[in-house]
Amino acid sequence: MTTEINPEAKSAAAKAGGNGKRRKALAILAAIIVVVAIAWLLYWLLYARWHEDTNDAYVQGNVVTVTPQVGGTVVGIAVDDGMKVEAGQVLVRFDHTDTDVAYQQAVANLANTVRQVRGLYKAVDAGQADIAARRVALEQARADVARRSGLVASGAVSAEELAHAKAQLAAAEAALSASQETTARNRALVDNSTLAANPQVQAAAAQLRQAYLASQRAQIVAPVSGYIAKRNVQLGQRIAPGTPLMAIVPLDEVWVDANFKETQLKKLRLDQPVELTSELYGDDVVYHGKLQSLGMGTGSAFSLLPAQNASGNWIKIVQRVPVRIALDKKDLQEHPLRLGLSMDVDVNLRDKGDGLLPTTTDNGKGLATDAYAQQLSKADALIDGVIRDNLGGGSR
Repeated sequence: MTTEINPEAKSAAAKAGGNGKRRKALAILAAIIVVVAIAWLLYWLLYARWHEDTNDAYVQGNVVTVTPQVGGTVVGIAVDDGMKVEAGQVLVRFDHTDTDVAYQQAVANLANTVRQVRGLYKAVDAGQADIAARRVALEQARADVARRSGLVASGAVSAEELAHAKAQLAAAEAALSASQETTARNRALVDNSTLAANPQVQAAAAQLRQAYLASQRAQIVAPVSGYIAKRNVQLGQRIAPGTPLMAIVPLDEVWVDANFKETQLKKLRLDQPVELTSELYGDDVVYHGKLQSLGMGTGSAFSLLPAQNASGNWIKIVQRVPVRIALDKKDLQEHPLRLGLSMDVDVNLRDKGDGLLPTTTDNGKGLATDAYAQQLSKADALIDGVIRDNLGGGSR
């Protein structure tokens, strides 16, 4: 006995089964969406709202260009690209023949000037003695004229002899005046100064100092410690003052410029902690740093051709502001970076930081070098030696 199934019943049963599967799929999808929404909400509440990140960040640093202060022909190059150098180390040597000749001439000129000024001091002393002698002669001539004037009337002394005595008196007065003028002129050249402080000696000393510095500057030294980059100088090249020869990069002083969108700057503050990773070392190496400064303008504001937004075709574009991040010195020593490398930056906003702008003007982070100070001190010591060697038996 066979039972026939109603086709309409079969269709209803199939439709009910399809609706059940659809409802189940939609329920699963809704559950997934709820879970994802909860997970995203938890991620935002616990992590995302306390962090700002960007991968538009690059390593920057000081690129110290080495340029000569004097011209010359290159006869020696002591370094090459990638080499480490210390401040004061000789990098390039010029032919020093001309500078040595000029230096020797300046030494001789200073020695001769010292001896001439010594002669002026002696001339003043001799002039004083000459003035004293001529005053005695003048007094004697006056006495002779006075004595003969009283004897002319009695005929004991002739008028001619009296005239001769008056002529001698006039000559004595003129000689005293000339001696006084000569002594005053010599005294004006040395008065109120010691020999070393005499203007003539100082001028000669300045010439020697300049010649000595020119001789020393024929050896170009490193102004800072770092690593050589962009060496352009070659042997035999004739170099003019100010020509770039190479660059020195202090890799222990690099920083990161991170370009944040203007919409990300709301909670950024100075001294907030930052974690960074580089493409060079990957995520295994994490650098630590702090926000050092927030840019004073967007990148477009300081571009060569700033944007002109006054036209009718204006389109709003989210701008980026460069933010400087100081890196931990220990991290840099363990994993050195190179200029221009890409970095991923993550700023921790839980730290409230220290405001938007610096409140002090002197933070002790200025750049300076004393690599050239020693040259001037040696020049002064040399000048003192030349003056001392030419003082003779006495000194002033």
